[in-house]
Amino acid sequence: MARTVDPERHLARRLVIIDAALTCFAATGYVGTSTAAICREAGIGSGTFFHYFPTKQSLLLAILAHGTEETRAWFAARADDADPLAVVEAYVDHTAEEMSEPRLAGFVRAVGAVMGEPEVEAAFALDSQVLQEGLEPWVARAQEAGQVRGDRSARDLTAWLMVVLDGFLGRLAVDADFTADAQRATLLDVVRRLLAPEARS
Repeated sequence: MARTVDPERHLARRLVIIDAALTCFAATGYVGTSTAAICREAGIGSGTFFHYFPTKQSLLLAILAHGTEETRAWFAARADDADPLAVVEAYVDHTAEEMSEPRLAGFVRAVGAVMGEPEVEAAFALDSQVLQEGLEPWVARAQEAGQVRGDRSARDLTAWLMVVLDGFLGRLAVDADFTADAQRATLLDVVRRLLAPEARS
């Protein structure tokens, strides 16, 4: 008789492995991290690891997919919000808070080492698409409400927002003195200046 699977326990164990991998990748890079090291960090055996993830790359892809799903869920939870600019600013603040995670800079450097892998590039393309689809409607609504400049399309403004956020993350990855907590207010100020309606004479 086949064993039944407890979905909650299955998800919890999967998240433990993902968290352990994030710690290991941040500390020793993707290439320098073995599945054995991830198993030790997670407190599991190799059999359990390979039950959940057939390869180290599949685990990395799961981490990236988890982040993409969190972005999708964040915007879905705000579908009924009335102030579009407040949603955009809240997402920027939410992103800065996520970027204050101590392991993030090391993880970004680890992923950079495998960016040429087609599956990894596809995962980042999907993440970018989900963020674009999440932000752009709110930027468009903010334009309609007169909260945001109208001399650029919502798509262009969203693209520039993503450039700012990507650049912020990239700096965190290479400059230990540039921290999300210390630069959070400046990040939001940059975004507000980027989106501010043009002055009328």
